Amino acid sequence: MRVLFTFAGGLGHFQPVVPLASAVAAAGHTVAFAAGPARLEAIEAAGFTAFAVEQEGGDDAPERLPLLVPDRDRDDSEVRDGFVRIGARRRVPLYLDLFGRWRPDVVVCEELDFGSVLAAEKLGLPYANAQVIASGSFVRPAVIGQPLAELRAEHGLPPDPDLVMLHRHLMISPFPPSFRDPAFPLPDTAFAIRPPVGPAARSDTPTVYFTLGTVFNTESGDLFSRVLAGLRDLPVNVVATVGKHIDPAEFGEQRAGVRIARYVPQAEVLPRCDLVISHGGSGSVIGALAHGLPTVLLPMGADQPHNADQCTRLGVGKALDPVTVTPQGVRDAVTEVLADSSYRRAAERVRAEILELPEPAQAVPLIERLVAEPQFAGA
Repeated sequence: MRVLFTFAGGLGHFQPVVPLASAVAAAGHTVAFAAGPARLEAIEAAGFTAFAVEQEGGDDAPERLPLLVPDRDRDDSEVRDGFVRIGARRRVPLYLDLFGRWRPDVVVCEELDFGSVLAAEKLGLPYANAQVIASGSFVRPAVIGQPLAELRAEHGLPPDPDLVMLHRHLMISPFPPSFRDPAFPLPDTAFAIRPPVGPAARSDTPTVYFTLGTVFNTESGDLFSRVLAGLRDLPVNVVATVGKHIDPAEFGEQRAGVRIARYVPQAEVLPRCDLVISHGGSGSVIGALAHGLPTVLLPMGADQPHNADQCTRLGVGKALDPVTVTPQGVRDAVTEVLADSSYRRAAERVRAEILELPEPAQAVPLIERLVAEPQFAGA
């Protein structure tokens, strides 16, 4: 069986799918990925064949930008226009060409890669939807319904007012169901799998991991400096990652116990942590919860405010305004979350749920069934 995984976003849209792709490959199937040109190096480093879709783009250092006031309407507009009206419209013909050349038996489409879904539907290929956003409330029919209807009409596809296209055959979600926004439950075709889980551990001296992800880190203004200043006088060790385009030296000399690096694998640092401070990206939040760690959140945009809502609902963390928060506000929040054991207990409950989820390998027969039983794929 030839399985093509596709994704339209950055590495945060690739990494949640890697365990599933690895399980498919381990089952003896041929696996490849299709993504933007700047993502090919990461895909190949993970051991997969990579195909470029789109010619433009690169991996130039992004411009350092001031921190914008979070705006959910602006975020919705970026999904509607960037991922559907522009991105999907541009990618549909590219995917039609790639599918015709590589001839996959089934396509696994990352949830924002609408062009891949439309191309697969147009060719009659079975496909699965791979969720990459933990909250389930960021990609909503109210946001994407109209532009998708326009695009479907352009390609001669029938109307789909209920957006069944997003989960028609199979949806695979590598997130604990309790984290999903209750207003957007998983459909009947969904199968939840276990994200990577590490040991739940504490350090002798409390350790805080601080990250702003791989995209919003360069759009964060002086937020790194404010958070580091807030942690300076606390009796904690700090591991901060700033991304490959920011020089750790720009933050000056740090006290003993504070390490600032461009990148440290989460699997290396999280087992030694007691608290995670992050922007609230799905990977950072679920990584923390998979280790039973509470969190302090500084949501700047995209899925982050939605994830912060769910963290607050579940009692696993505390959200702060990234624009107005002061070093003292960071200090107070970290002190509170470390001292109040209810945050840790809530995070450990989510971790226990994650441990009960099926391994990614258990989703492989469902993907195989899409190919073996066309009537199942068409249900």
